[in-house]
Amino acid sequence: MQVIRIILVLLLCRAVEFVKIKNGSHGNRMRDCGKKCLKKRSTHVKRFDQFLSTICSESLHENEKIMDCQDKQLITIPPNLPRDAVHLQLAGNKIHRLKALMFSTLKNLKSLDLQRNAIAYIEEGAFEGLDELSTLLLQHNQLQFMSEEVFMPIPKLKYLRIYGNPWNCNCKLDQMIRKLQIPGQRNLGNLAKCEAPKYFAGHKLKTINVSMLCQDENNDERPLPIQNTADSTKCDIYLFPKSRIDCQNKGLMKVPIDIPVEVMEIDLSKNKIRQLNAKNFMNFNELETLNLSSNAIGYINPAAFAGLLRLKELDLSSNVLHNFEYGVLEHLYFIEKLVLTGNPWRCDFQIHYLAYWLQVHYNVQFEGLECTMPNEYKGWTVQRYIKKYYEDCPKEKTIVDFDTYDSDKSEEESRRLP
Repeated sequence: MQVIRIILVLLLCRAVEFVKIKNGSHGNRMRDCGKKCLKKRSTHVKRFDQFLSTICSESLHENEKIMDCQDKQLITIPPNLPRDAVHLQLAGNKIHRLKALMFSTLKNLKSLDLQRNAIAYIEEGAFEGLDELSTLLLQHNQLQFMSEEVFMPIPKLKYLRIYGNPWNCNCKLDQMIRKLQIPGQRNLGNLAKCEAPKYFAGHKLKTINVSMLCQDENNDERPLPIQNTADSTKCDIYLFPKSRIDCQNKGLMKVPIDIPVEVMEIDLSKNKIRQLNAKNFMNFNELETLNLSSNAIGYINPAAFAGLLRLKELDLSSNVLHNFEYGVLEHLYFIEKLVLTGNPWRCDFQIHYLAYWLQVHYNVQFEGLECTMPNEYKGWTVQRYIKKYYEDCPKEKTIVDFDTYDSDKSEEESRRLP
């Protein structure tokens, strides 16, 4: 029995010695590897960082660096973004949460576009370090609550878009809503609406009675009138390289209200707009491009385009226009391009205003002005019809330039856009 014990002790010692030798060789290998292994690991990390950073494209606009990281399936911001970036576009990704100090290295940022993500929570300090930020786009996310403290690190914030979020207008949102309602904050959260509770549902954060936010949230017996007029909460707003709003294919039946007046492009194509009313675009002094194609527009008020002092391009193609009333185009002093294709133009005396206006404004490029009715003129250019009209009535002829046409080739065809 004593011999067996001695044998077991010897075997145990042998096993311990073997383990020590094995561990020692592993340690030696690690020591021998040294900086080489660490370098290999750091190389993999660097390559990963480089991969993420190259996801974004870089460009310059008026000597300001723009980082475009839109629609890249990102769940966080790429690392090692240039510290001199001025505009960061992260729209259309899958970011769920903004963490504290997330953008702290980007101290030169003036605009941050985070629309169309899945952001449900923003930590206090998320925007820490963004002292120069003036534009923050958070529309079309999943935000129900946001603390007023979130905005404290952004002293220069002028433009805030937070519509398209399911805001829960209860007592927790009290301080933020009060901030939005401070007089003079005209570009902060203009279009955002409450989704809950039922008492406030459908009403704008800027206009609700803040004193009632902390009352009994279960009191849904006093419905407030809900604004049914079309607004631009369905639209996407982009600020760079130039400000534009994309409202195409949103099922709109009227020109939206509350479109930011500083936009340079408005796309309202592929909607269900039937008419343009007086002063629909009155305040858009900077607007250069207006796309109203593929709607159902059959009537344009003569004052519809009043105020569009800088409009250069107007697309009215694929509507149901028969003619323009006198005065429709009189406010478009700097128009350069007019697209009229795909409308059922009626060639009678009411088409003369449009033809005469295009003749006088001979520098305007246009396309698509072709008769569809009556049948005797179907397929004719309007210019050909006008020439025929005055040939039949020579004594009343006043537009002499149409006499120069000796074939079906028209002025429109000679100026047709490529």
